[in-house]
Amino acid sequence: MAQSNKIFKNWNGHRIVYINKLEKKINYYFKNVDLLEEAITHSSYQRNDLKIKNNNYERLEFLGDRVLGLVLSEYFFKTYPNAKEGVLDNYFQRHANQENLFNYAKKINLSTYLKTQKGDDLENNKSILSDVVEAMIGAIYIDTGLNNCKKFILNNIIDKNLISEPSKHPKSILQEYCLEKFKTLPKYSILNKFGNEHEPIYEVCVHVENHDMVSATGSNLKNAEEAAAAKLLDMLKI
Repeated sequence: MAQSNKIFKNWNGHRIVYINKLEKKINYYFKNVDLLEEAITHSSYQRNDLKIKNNNYERLEFLGDRVLGLVLSEYFFKTYPNAKEGVLDNYFQRHANQENLFNYAKKINLSTYLKTQKGDDLENNKSILSDVVEAMIGAIYIDTGLNNCKKFILNNIIDKNLISEPSKHPKSILQEYCLEKFKTLPKYSILNKFGNEHEPIYEVCVHVENHDMVSATGSNLKNAEEAAAAKLLDMLKI
């Protein structure tokens, strides 16, 4: 049985113990611990608890994603005053992407604290664990405001190794190409979303002037857009 399920079975009897353990790992202690519990509750759990309705991480993840974006953007803007927009965007994408957030989740063993439906094993689910990290950021913001969010993000999400020797992502390369050649940005749009609720697949298309639309799929919007950009760059031989 997965370790996360062991904790799931003991949640009701040892709620505060597990909350305190997680608070110690993230080095932030909540005034309202209900916010942290909501941030680590998967939507599958509420189907087993009629007392909890819509009380899962999804709304906090929505907020945390925006707060993370703001904090990272401000940090890179102020820390690298001579960097061009493309370089700043590269730094941003490296830190806001699913892989970086998942690495932090693995570091603190976050999957062992999730409240999920019995039988779920989310230890290697990048999509859900990265979303929960964003949900915790949203919870901290609601709990005590932006300054503590900044401390959490700068201490835990910023990775100096991701800043040195930046390599350009396909989206960044395509963006620079379009700005130079067409004086406009590439346009991305969602064509489809399919798969199960826990692991959806997105189909995204990208369009630039004077070229046919190109589509690709990914486990989230960011990955799908990167894949579409890479496919178009290959067609353009860039």
